[in-house]
Formats: sequence, structure tokens, C-alpha cells
Amino acid sequence: MANDVKTAKKEKKPNLFARIGRYFKDVVGELKKLTWPTGKDLAKYTATVLAFIVLFAVVIGVLDFLFGQGFTLLGSLAGKSSDASALADALLGLM
Repeated sequence: MANDVKTAKKEKKPNLFARIGRYFKDVVGELKKLTWPTGKDLAKYTATVLAFIVLFAVVIGVLDFLFGQGFTLLGSLAGKSSDASALADALLGLM
């Protein structure tokens, strides 16, 4: 009855080094399937990335300058110098 049920045999896992070897073999197989960009495409992609880096650096620089000028203006409107403590006082006064 209950003893008649047979258990399925577990398949043995390969040892660690065999699994590592199979992993790297699979990686090499996947790398062979890739379509690598040509030199011309790679140069175009690189130029695009560098252009966006420069663009965002300029945008962040302009925003930094504008916010700095705005905080200086806030400090001068509060009637104090534009040092850090006066700026903090002006900002705390707005709250």
C-alpha cells in the first residue's frame, strides 16, 4: 500500500569545477551570438554620449550659477552680507 510508492532517484549535480566550466562555456557561446558595433557606429555612439555629458554639465553649471545668484539676492534683500550664515538666516526667516 503506502510502502509500494517508489521515490524518484535524485540526479547528482556535477561537481563545482564542472559547473564553473559549463558556465564559462555558456558565456563564450552567448558572446559569439552578439552583434558587435562597427568602428564607425562605436565612434558615433561615443560622440553622442560625450555630447550629452557636456550638455548636462553646462545645464548644471548654469543652474548652479542661477541658484547662487538667487541666494545672494535673497541675502541682500534680507539686509545682510552674502556669507553663509546670512544666507541661512534669510532662508530661515522665510519659513
